[in-house]
Amino acid sequence: MFLITKILVSAIIIGLVTEVARVFPKYGGIIAALPLVSLLSLFWLYMQGEQTTNLSKFALGVLWGFPATAVLLIIVAISLKVSLSLFISIGLGVGGWILFLSLQDFLVKKVSLSL
Repeated sequence: MFLITKILVSAIIIGLVTEVARVFPKYGGIIAALPLVSLLSLFWLYMQGEQTTNLSKFALGVLWGFPATAVLLIIVAISLKVSLSLFISIGLGVGGWILFLSLQDFLVKKVSLSL
């Protein structure tokens, strides 16, 4: 039952954000930029009794993925602005996201080995 509640609440929030975005694209984007998924995930994990140390690791993992997500969104926005299709834009964005995460991981490992 809890799983169904999580799905319904999360779906309702996503539905509301997309409806706001249809009428007010700028404000829909601002709302979508809120860490709704991250906060919902933290909330659901907490409600399921997850340890705070795991919640902290989750939050740091989200932070770790933030720069790559910014790269993805920049690529998608630029691609759409130059009239590429949505699916090509998303594909390029995901490719950039994967490349950025790989580069980020490589550089962090290289720096930590040097120290």
